[in-house]
Amino acid sequence: MSERANDEQPAAGGTGSPAERGPGPQARPTGNSTVGRAARWGLLLGALGVVYGDIGTSPLYALKTVFTLDRNLVPDEPDVFGVISLVFWSITLIVSIKYVVFILRADNDGEGGVMALAALARRALQAADGRRGAAVLTLGALGAALFYGDSVITPAISVLSAVEGLEVTSPAWAVVVLPVSAVILTVLFAGQRWGTGRVGAVFGPIMLLWFGCLGVAGAAEVVRHPGVLAGLSPTYAVLFVVAHPVIAFVAMGAVVLAITGAEALYADMGHFGRAPIRWAWFVVVFPALTLNYLGQGALILRSPESRANPFFLLLPEWARLPMVVLATVATVIASQAVISGAFSVSREAMRLGFLPHLRIRQTSQREYGQIYAPGVNWSLFAAVMVVVFAFRSSTNLAAAYGVAVTGTFLITTTLFLVVARALWHWSVRRVVLFGVVFGAIELVFFAANLAKVSHGGWLTLLIAIVVFTILVTWRRGAELVTPRRVEREGPLAAFIGDLHARNIPWVPGTAVFPHPNKETTPLALRANVAHNHVRHERIVLITGRTANVPHIPWERRLTIDDLGDPDDGIIHITALFGFQDPTDFPEVVRRAAAHPLASGIDLDQVSYFVSRITLRCTRRPGMAIWRKRLFIGLAHNAASQAEFLRLPEERTIVLSAEVPV
Repeated sequence: MSERANDEQPAAGGTGSPAERGPGPQARPTGNSTVGRAARWGLLLGALGVVYGDIGTSPLYALKTVFTLDRNLVPDEPDVFGVISLVFWSITLIVSIKYVVFILRADNDGEGGVMALAALARRALQAADGRRGAAVLTLGALGAALFYGDSVITPAISVLSAVEGLEVTSPAWAVVVLPVSAVILTVLFAGQRWGTGRVGAVFGPIMLLWFGCLGVAGAAEVVRHPGVLAGLSPTYAVLFVVAHPVIAFVAMGAVVLAITGAEALYADMGHFGRAPIRWAWFVVVFPALTLNYLGQGALILRSPESRANPFFLLLPEWARLPMVVLATVATVIASQAVISGAFSVSREAMRLGFLPHLRIRQTSQREYGQIYAPGVNWSLFAAVMVVVFAFRSSTNLAAAYGVAVTGTFLITTTLFLVVARALWHWSVRRVVLFGVVFGAIELVFFAANLAKVSHGGWLTLLIAIVVFTILVTWRRGAELVTPRRVEREGPLAAFIGDLHARNIPWVPGTAVFPHPNKETTPLALRANVAHNHVRHERIVLITGRTANVPHIPWERRLTIDDLGDPDDGIIHITALFGFQDPTDFPEVVRRAAAHPLASGIDLDQVSYFVSRITLRCTRRPGMAIWRKRLFIGLAHNAASQAEFLRLPEERTIVLSAEVPV
């Protein structure tokens, strides 16, 4: 008999470590919580501070790279207008239309990012074709791997490009660029533990000032030379491509720098929600970027030598040093966009079974998507610092930038088309039109950036290959181990029946077994009975689940089931936690002890038994030996279940069982 304390049914599923299974599945969030008007404005400001830092700082290096990448570009009206038109329409089509209008619609219960999109696509395909569902999930893993590559390059190039502004004010400052950049990045990553909510609250007003300065600086030059507005016409982009196809192709490899923050924009959707991101883009970010790029174009026409650094030379001399300071702060914020996105993508990968259980800390009382992943954070930090000291300048890094992000663009478009057709039932004509328009543009970007592979683009591809290998190895290893573990666990009902039949002696006390379900037997329970030939007076199995609301009151949190026999002392508890509630199993036991089905629990004699399997590498088919060893290493480094469940060390016993891989 089961007595429910609430009516909420969390979603089934879960992606705990095969080596150390978590307390149970996590329910998916259903979207952002309802907030007041003031909170909405706070989210909009936070979106400015976190989401748009990356794309918002692109004016620092985008046009500069376009005109320095290919010396054949002439700073005359046709070429400058052609480049401005390419930049403007790239931003309009890829960011404004594709991402902000269409892609943001494809949220997976409030979460964004390529892994969330892959999960949506799998959900749409799995009923009809499970094999294709698995294929799109693997494609999502590849997109996530490419995003991690971008997450390493973005903080490095953003901060370096801003600090290099010191060289514009005085060449003597060149020697401090690297150490200052390293200090700034260290402070940024150290501050992640405070959460994107607090970071966004601090960064939001700064980014509002930043976009204001971008717009004002660009508008001042546009007012002096209003003819540059003609560059907004797509005609100039077409004429530029027709007149100089090779030069235009090379230029596209640098034009992509103006849109590199688009994927982070989508990945950060879970942190702030769709509406604040859209409002911030169309009201603040897009107008400011357009004005600044137009201003830089007008400056290059007026003063061709300014193409060496048109962003800072757009400003009067007295404003350059203050702008270096503001740009440095803004590029720190730019790094925040991809760091937050990496946290979100990592959680999605964990839920979909591509990563072991990670330490994830909720950092917001209201927003489910605002999280901090310390392992991801410090891994990114180490990689970014290596990149900074290896490449040493933003110009060198620009040659490595773009390959990963354009690959992610193509994967996102592919997955979106699957969702649009299979889940939203778009017509074939509409799907083909979307694919041709956006897919063709992104293919050109991708092809143009392939030329960078030998000049540093190999770095992001190498990072992507390593991450992709880790993701697919963990998933494949879990596919091999889970059935073997479930086989060893066996049905719980049969085990309980065997206990009754064998008349196993009872010993005083309560044994608590965290376990993800009530269908199979915890390995720790089997091991305890097999080796000690006794069972505890009270046996409590607990399954923990997480709902999409911040808090759930205790009177609605617990469901207690006597598993069909109220007199054998064995019960199962389902504990439903809000995403801000601590996953505290000892408190669950204390609260449950007052329930009639849990009577007899002596809180002073409670012991916690955690199941942990020891993975043994074998030559069984299914995966290469080196991948099996990688899988075992990942399992050993998964977050501790006992720590996550707040189990007291002095009362916790870990029982192991060996499972071959």
